[in-house]
Amino acid sequence: MVTPQFVHETFSALAERYVIANHLLSLGTDILWRARALQVIADWHPADLLDVATGTGDLALAVHQELSDVHVLGLDFCEPMLALARQRGLAHTVHADAMHMPLEDASFDVLTIAFGLRNLPDYAAALREFRRVLRPRGHLLVLDFSLPNGIALIPYRLYLHHILPYLADWLTGQGSAYTYLGQSIEQFPRGTAMLHLLQEAGFVIPTHLPLCGGIASIYTAEV
Repeated sequence: MVTPQFVHETFSALAERYVIANHLLSLGTDILWRARALQVIADWHPADLLDVATGTGDLALAVHQELSDVHVLGLDFCEPMLALARQRGLAHTVHADAMHMPLEDASFDVLTIAFGLRNLPDYAAALREFRRVLRPRGHLLVLDFSLPNGIALIPYRLYLHHILPYLADWLTGQGSAYTYLGQSIEQFPRGTAMLHLLQEAGFVIPTHLPLCGGIASIYTAEV
């Protein structure tokens, strides 16, 4: 069983090469996925936004740069990743566990989490915690990996489980982290399963937007 300690140690070791590795290994599609998420967020016109599991700040920085009127706070439990986010220009950060955030109830218009929910030990409990800090009619956006449908699943699994870890080991020296990535994607709820999970956590109007044929997905919901 993957533990929070394993996740913390893995991302701490990856921190220095995390951004460039993700861009290269995804052939730049992660940038396009965040851009699509940014379009969704812009339509909500938030005053303030909490980016959970912000890591090196990719999504939080994109929001800050494109929606300059939005106050953005990045939260992560991995200090080496947060340090890089601050170096890259993310001014407001908090070092904390996403499962138990030291934040007041109903304090944000929007909560985002990109490629992070999958790494938390209890998806349902995490979603309830996210709902706690959102204001009435606040919005949640989850961006994460998924699995494509149909015949594309066969070559995708070949890449995910048998090619990606070797490329990642060459780039980062942390091939085991990307072996874990494939395993976590297989286990992560997707499509209808995620929509049900959101509803069970108390969210309403859940939506699912597949990206690149289902390799990634954006899920949204309201409080």
